[in-house]
Amino acid sequence: MNLKHIKAVAFDLDGTLVDSIADLAASANAMREAMNLAPLPQDRVASYVGDGVGSLVHRTLTDSFDQHADEASWTQGFNLFIRHYHQHLTVHTRMYPGVADALGLLRSLDLPLVVITNKSQFLAMPLLQQLGIDTAFSMVLGGDSLDEKKPSALPLLHAAAVLDVKPQEMLLVGDSENDVTCARKAGAVAVAVDYGYRDAATLGADLVVGSLVDLYSLLKQSRDPHVHRRD
Repeated sequence: MNLKHIKAVAFDLDGTLVDSIADLAASANAMREAMNLAPLPQDRVASYVGDGVGSLVHRTLTDSFDQHADEASWTQGFNLFIRHYHQHLTVHTRMYPGVADALGLLRSLDLPLVVITNKSQFLAMPLLQQLGIDTAFSMVLGGDSLDEKKPSALPLLHAAAVLDVKPQEMLLVGDSENDVTCARKAGAVAVAVDYGYRDAATLGADLVVGSLVDLYSLLKQSRDPHVHRRD
């Protein structure tokens, strides 16, 4: 598809820029251990990620996608989780291959880059800082930055307004239904990565890429049709 009109790129964080499951699972199981609950397999914790820490605590306490823990248990679990996770943000968390290179390449196209994540901003910012990529982004919006989070269009509409571009001139790159729905509601282009926590083929995105370097190549080629995509 032609991406010549794109003037800014927004990224999801977990499952798109970074693989954080090992640290999220470790914190979830530290919380469960403190509350005398058995540990959960890492892949099960992965299936509960995507709607922010509050939802992750409910799901990992009840070991269910839809059930909610009682208020006292959730409050205790939330505080335990946050305390542990804030101190262990990047023990195992790493950028996906090509991410650091792609961020630099995308910035060479004079495209402002933003992060739109459902992770709380006070967790997202130090995570990006510890990985050394915080300066690549013009803005970081967390799940607690605005009144609504993904799948609402509000974070993307807010980013577009601040950057003074039309939502239709933005890409939102992610790995989940929340990302695609947010882009759809805002009128932006939805791009899915095929290496994230969900099956990209089921998301209905406008475009699926195998790496963010591939995304750069497509954007570069859209601007200069004489530039051929690299193998």
